[in-house]
Amino acid sequence: MTDTPHILLAHRLKALKLPTFLRQYEKVAHQCAAEGLDHIQFLARLAELELIEREGRMVERRIKAAKFPLAKSLDSFDFKAMPALNKPRVLELARCEWIERRENVIALGPSGTGKSHVALGLGLAACQKGLSVRFITAAALVHELMEARDERRLLRLQKQLASLKLLIIDEVGFVPLSKTGAELLFELVSQRYERGATLITSNLPFDEWTETFGSERLTGALLNDDRDMLLEMRMVLNVHREPGFDDSVPTSAQVLRMATSNGAQTTPFGTEIGSLEVGKAADMVLISWRDITGPFLDLDIDVSVIDAIVLRAKSSGVKTVLVAGEPILRDGRFTRLDREAALAELAASLRRPADDDELRRIALSRNVLSHVRKFYDGYLDAETREPFYARNSRR
Repeated sequence: MTDTPHILLAHRLKALKLPTFLRQYEKVAHQCAAEGLDHIQFLARLAELELIEREGRMVERRIKAAKFPLAKSLDSFDFKAMPALNKPRVLELARCEWIERRENVIALGPSGTGKSHVALGLGLAACQKGLSVRFITAAALVHELMEARDERRLLRLQKQLASLKLLIIDEVGFVPLSKTGAELLFELVSQRYERGATLITSNLPFDEWTETFGSERLTGALLNDDRDMLLEMRMVLNVHREPGFDDSVPTSAQVLRMATSNGAQTTPFGTEIGSLEVGKAADMVLISWRDITGPFLDLDIDVSVIDAIVLRAKSSGVKTVLVAGEPILRDGRFTRLDREAALAELAASLRRPADDDELRRIALSRNVLSHVRKFYDGYLDAETREPFYARNSRR
């Protein structure tokens, strides 16, 4: 009879799926009795143990689902052997905030420089933070996509891959891709744009990616997926900015004016848009102020609102877009555009072969390039010249 409560408790803990409670309650009860802790503290300690072990099991399941070829963490990476690698930046990436913002990372470098190790370490960090991850080589991914297409389950596989918080595509460029494989890979990356983060490693510089994808148009579309007005404003500001004080450089307000009112003048309807004035069209972009200021931005420390927008606003923070007063994007979702249909149409247009005009322009650019290089060969004395923008204007 004395065993009955224990049997009933064990049965109920199993039914409630509390294996740590079942395994540890007697031991913890003796510890709490010895320490003079009450029943609330006893339950709190058991609940903490259950949560710790449950989270550990969840991490193990996420690591198994990620299909890492090896278990490597950033703790085991020898940063001293790769002094050119920006260690603080890698550790910042390990915080996984970029994954939450659904941004993308490309790691380039020769073979043996630790790209895959860093990718594995970042993937492991993401698993430990509760994020879904998949690690796969580009060749294996394309093989899976083509196999799924042949077996009429491509849409299901694309949906699964598009839902991942982080997709790591290793060894892009290690082997050339077929035309169909390259198109399927591009379609997947497009589907994940602003839906999930993607990390790509490659031993090829960008100008050699065409050899892998077999199409300049496809390569350009893949690499330029993140281009937008907010990014271009930061590029303009940074290109013209030199470290130092009181330099003659564009201000954030001037750059913003270039992109809005001045940019509007280059369009046929420049008199109708570009500024908030009575009688003009209500074309507006509403950006989350929390995304701009968080984290680590204090507007009380001499930072203007315009500086904050130009330097920190990103497309992921755009919540609403109005055209002539009508919302076409609300809460990050298009209201009048079928994004999937648009991407399918884009993919279909990229599949078509280049027309005669495009082929002539491609051939012309290749023929002219050699003459341009010849013209500039020896044009500047590389040993004595200094760049127009010095690395630091304070000498």
